[in-house]
Amino acid sequence: MRKHDQSLTSSDRQVEPDESEQDKQSDAAPAGARDRDLTAGNDPEGPRRQPTPAVPADYVGNYPGRWWHKIDGSDRIQCDLCPRACQLKEGDRGFCFVRQNIGGQMILTTYGKSTGFCIDPIEKKPLNHFLPGSSVLSFGTAGCNLGCQFCQNWEISKSREIESLSETATPEQIAEAAQRLGCRSVAFTYNDPVIFAEYAIDTARACRERGIKTVAVTAGYITREARPEFYAAIDAANVDLKAFSELFYQHLCLSRLAPVLDTLRWLKAETNVWFEITTLLIPGENDSAEEVARMCDWLVQNLGENVPLHFTAFHPDFRLKDHASTPVSTLERARRQALSAGIKYVYTGNVYDESGQNTYCPQCNTCLIERQWYKLGQYQVKDSACASCGHPIPGVFENKKGNWGPRRQPVSFRSS
Repeated sequence: MRKHDQSLTSSDRQVEPDESEQDKQSDAAPAGARDRDLTAGNDPEGPRRQPTPAVPADYVGNYPGRWWHKIDGSDRIQCDLCPRACQLKEGDRGFCFVRQNIGGQMILTTYGKSTGFCIDPIEKKPLNHFLPGSSVLSFGTAGCNLGCQFCQNWEISKSREIESLSETATPEQIAEAAQRLGCRSVAFTYNDPVIFAEYAIDTARACRERGIKTVAVTAGYITREARPEFYAAIDAANVDLKAFSELFYQHLCLSRLAPVLDTLRWLKAETNVWFEITTLLIPGENDSAEEVARMCDWLVQNLGENVPLHFTAFHPDFRLKDHASTPVSTLERARRQALSAGIKYVYTGNVYDESGQNTYCPQCNTCLIERQWYKLGQYQVKDSACASCGHPIPGVFENKKGNWGPRRQPVSFRSS
């Protein structure tokens, strides 16, 4: 029997920036604390991870959080999970909305709760070099630790109503469902899994026990302290590199670029996580040839030439409805720039672009994986190499392509 929000009650008062005033500082992150660079080790005592709590396996509700500490001489606690370093009084919620000070402890208020579950093609994450053609059981919760003014999932990520989380499922139930439904992986997506890290980690561990892989779709906005445990449970990730400008991150994401780049370098150097990068190109904001060139040069120098890069098209949404959609020509130009810079696998998304969807061998130019949106055609990968010339192709491949196709299948955990 599930335990719902047992013994952990408090006021539901949130303190965060008024979204109508982008530069207004939150009470949850007072001046000097908001976006403190914990990733650079500037906290003199360093972020501290709290012990893993002992809770029933079927627990759903308010869950004791990790990665926080009490502030000496204050009635506040500080979140050490993401670089915002929100400082919270009793009852306060962080910028993400889902982490709250209850009784002097950090509590994740959405453990076991979701906006819904759906089976997607893995290419939709997007991941083109990870079990191509396979199905992935996808879900998210509510809230986000970034404030992107162009969010394409804003109904979920900007939600301030916990009641909108209409589905409940334990980590074990999710892993069992993925196995029963024939999904090769489970994806934490729709909103950033960093903010529900405890739930994501427990789910990933339950999946791993059943041979199910896990995927994080994330902005990479996480501290050095928290990321080893988070990514140790993850098999693959798509990291949203929103732009290559601090000004863009500050004004349009209410965050910073530097911690994201630090996470990318660390993922490449210190982990075995397969990851790909996505940049949503927004006309007049981050789509200039100069910025794309700088980004591509940085990627090659710091991550190498084999990390796949996806340029995707923006459509007007949330608070950028006055911007035009991204022209296909912009995506094609950015792809050419990335290939010229030395990145071997560059894709375009959210538009139909035949050459920008396919995977080509960088040695002999054979079309290795033909894609029509999310449906796979020709498949010429054998033993993780080009079937024609034998050139190694980085990623996680099998000799037979998956056959899930473009289907999107909702999944319910509600009792009948």
